[in-house]
Amino acid sequence: MRTPASPVLRDIVLIGGGHSHAVALRMWAMQPVPGARLTLICTDTETPYSGMLPGFIAGHYSCEDIHIDVRRLAEFTGARYYRDEVVGLDRAERRVICRHRPPVAYDLLSINIGSTPRLGRVAGADAHAVPVKPIRQFGERWRALLERVRHHAGRTTVAVVGAGAGGVELALAMHYRLGRELQAQGRAPDEVAVHLFSAGADILPTHNRAVRHAFEGVLAERGIAVHRDAEVVEVAPGQIKTRRGETLAADEVVWVTQAGGAAWLAATGLALDEAGFIRVADTLQTETDPRIFAAGDCAAMISRPLEKAGVFAVRMGPVLAENLRRSLLNQPLKAYRPQRRWLALISTGDRHAIASRGALFARGDWVWRWKDRIDRRFMERFSDLPAMEEMQAKAKPVAGAIPLEAAEQTQAISALAMRCGGCGAKVGASVLSRALARVTPIQRDDVLIGLADPDDAAVLRVPPGKAVVQTVDFFRAFIDDPWVFGRVAANHALGDVFAMGAEAQSATAIVTVPPGLEAKVEDTLFQMMSGAVSVLNEASCALVGGHTGEGRELALGFAVNGLMDETLAGVMTKGGLRPGDALILTKPMGTGTLLAAHARLAAKGRWIDAALDSMQVSNRAAAACLMAHGARACTDLTGFGLLGHLVEMTKPSGVDAELELDALPLLDGARETAAAGILSSLQPANVRLRRALRNQEAALEHPAYPLLFDPQTAGGLLAGVPADQAEACLAELRRLGYPHAAAIGRVLPQGEAVEPIFLVL
Repeated sequence: MRTPASPVLRDIVLIGGGHSHAVALRMWAMQPVPGARLTLICTDTETPYSGMLPGFIAGHYSCEDIHIDVRRLAEFTGARYYRDEVVGLDRAERRVICRHRPPVAYDLLSINIGSTPRLGRVAGADAHAVPVKPIRQFGERWRALLERVRHHAGRTTVAVVGAGAGGVELALAMHYRLGRELQAQGRAPDEVAVHLFSAGADILPTHNRAVRHAFEGVLAERGIAVHRDAEVVEVAPGQIKTRRGETLAADEVVWVTQAGGAAWLAATGLALDEAGFIRVADTLQTETDPRIFAAGDCAAMISRPLEKAGVFAVRMGPVLAENLRRSLLNQPLKAYRPQRRWLALISTGDRHAIASRGALFARGDWVWRWKDRIDRRFMERFSDLPAMEEMQAKAKPVAGAIPLEAAEQTQAISALAMRCGGCGAKVGASVLSRALARVTPIQRDDVLIGLADPDDAAVLRVPPGKAVVQTVDFFRAFIDDPWVFGRVAANHALGDVFAMGAEAQSATAIVTVPPGLEAKVEDTLFQMMSGAVSVLNEASCALVGGHTGEGRELALGFAVNGLMDETLAGVMTKGGLRPGDALILTKPMGTGTLLAAHARLAAKGRWIDAALDSMQVSNRAAAACLMAHGARACTDLTGFGLLGHLVEMTKPSGVDAELELDALPLLDGARETAAAGILSSLQPANVRLRRALRNQEAALEHPAYPLLFDPQTAGGLLAGVPADQAEACLAELRRLGYPHAAAIGRVLPQGEAVEPIFLVL
C-alpha cells in the first residue's frame, strides 16, 4: 500500500466497478487531487466488459480477456479497495452501509453498479430463468450449460427472452458455441435448438430497418426460431408461456430484458425513475443530493433518456472524474453531453458483425475485426498499466487546494507540521474514545478491569490450575483496507497462542495511525479496530486496552494473553516432534510473494482476494483438531517461512525431517509470482537457512523451492501428528474449513549429518 504524501482531507467513495468508474479511476491516477482519498467498494474483484460478453460466449475470448481487474486498478490509482456488497446508504451521516463490514464514511459518493434483472415481475422467472446480469453469475451458469450439453445425449432447447441487441447477440453466440461443441464430439449441431422471444413485433427495435432485416436473415439462416409479439408471462420448470398462450419446452431460459435499479436504492431517498434507476442531472449529480453522483446503466438522465449501452457508460467516465475533482475544489461542474447517434457493432456469433449508426448500415468479417480491435484496445487501458514509478512521474496533481472550514484548516496545518515524540505523539483522547466507543469487545468474567474502565492497566484473574501464555506481534499495514488489515493482524497475533494449544484470554493493542483531520483518523481507527475486535471476539479474547499513537504508516499489533493447564498437559511445543510423525500444514503458503507482487501491480486481484481470505481464517479450530489427534509439536507459520520454522522444530526435538515439495499447499498465483522473481523483502534473510537442506542442488529447479523461504502473514499451523492419526486428522481439518490442509512430509530419527532436513522431489 502507498502512504499518502499529504494528510487525508476528503473521502470519495465509489460504489461498483462498472465502466464509468474504471475509466474515472484511471484518469484520476494521472491527475490526483492532493488530500483526496478514493475508496472503491465492489462485490467482485473482476468486473466484466459487457461489449466482449458475446465473444466470450461464442468462444472467441477467454474469461481473462473480458474482465477488468479492479483491485489491481485501484492499487494503481492509489485507491483503497473494499471487497463487499453495498446494501444501503445513511445519507444523514454520509455513510455507505455494507453487508459484512462497518459503514464507510464519504464526503462525495459515486454509484456505478449497472442494472439488475427484474425477474419478480414474471411468475416463476426468479426461480427458473437465468438473468444475463450480473454477468459473473451468468458466466457460471453458462459453463454449467456447456458441460450439460457435452454430456447430455439428445436435444437441448434454449430460450432467450429479450430481442434487443443484447438478446440477439447472445442467442447467436450461444447457438454458434453449442453447435461447435457438438461438432467437436462428432454430433449433429442441430441437437441444440435456440428460440428468441420478442415482446414486440420487431427485433432490435432501436436500430434501423436494414440492420433488423440483416439480423432476421442471419437468425433464419442459423435456424433460430423468432417468436414475435410473444411477451413471456410465466416460467415453469422446463417450460415458458407467453401472453397469447403459446408454450415452449425449454431446458434453459436466459433472461435479457426488464432490467431495473438495484433493490437497495429504493430505501436511499434518492429520486428514482419508474424502473428504479437514479435520476441524474447533466453533471451526473443525483437530482436529490449534489454530493452523490451516478453513472452508467444505473443512472437515468433527466434531460434525455438514454439506452442502456456501454458506449454511454464509458463516455461518462471522463466527465465523472472531472466533476468529482471540481466538486472537491468548489469549481463549476461540466455537463455530460451524450451523442445523439452512436456506433453499435453487433456480432453474429461467428467472426462477423453488423455496424449500426442511425440510418447507416454495414456488415462483414472486417466489421468484426474492427470491433475486436476497439474492444481489445479499450481493455488494454486497464491491463497494461504503467509501473508505479512511471505513473507517479507522469501524474500531474490538480492545481489548487481543497477548501476547508476554519477548524479543519487548523487540523490540516497540525498534520503537516513536525510531529512531537513521546506522549506528544499519542492520538487525541476524544478521537480515540469516539472510535473505540463504536467497537464492542467481548466480555469475560476473568477480566476484572478492562477497556471500559478509565484505569492505567487491565486487571485479569488467572483461574486456579491455569498458567498464562504470553505473546506479542506487530507490523505495518500491507493492504489499503483497514478493516481487513485489522482482522489479519489479530489472527496473526492469536496464532502463537493457538499453536501452543492454549485458549486466548485477553489482548492489548498497539496502534500507529498517520496524522490528519480528526474525522479521518477516527474513521481509520474505527475501521481497523472493528476488524480486529471481530476476530478477537470470535476467539473469546477480550480487548482490554492498548496504546494509540501517530506514525507515518498505519500499523497494528497485539500483546495476547492465553491460558492453559499449569501442568502443561496437552501443550504443543516446537520441541515435541517424534520420529514417525507426519508433518501437517493447515493452510496454503505464498502470502509473502503475492503481497510483494501486489505492490508491483504484478498480481491478479483474485490471487490477493484468496490470500486475504486465507489470512482471515483462524487457527483456533485447527489447533484443537491437531491436539485431538495426538499432536505434541506445533508452530504457526509466519515471518521465517516454512523452512525457518521447521528448523526451529527439528533442532530442539533432536530429529530430522523429510519434506515433499510436490505436496506443499500453495495459494493461487504464488508459483507464478515466485517464478517471476518477485519475492518478499525478508526472503534473502530466510534463504540463509538453505544450509539446513540436503540435495539442495536438485531442489533448486523445483517451482516450490523459493516458497520454502517465503515469509507468511497469519499463516497456517505446522504440526507433527502420529502417522496413524494423520489421515483422520486431515479429514477433520478439511471438514472444519481448512480445505488446503496437507501432509507435507514426515519426521525421521536424527542422523549423523549436519543438515537435518531432506527434500523429496
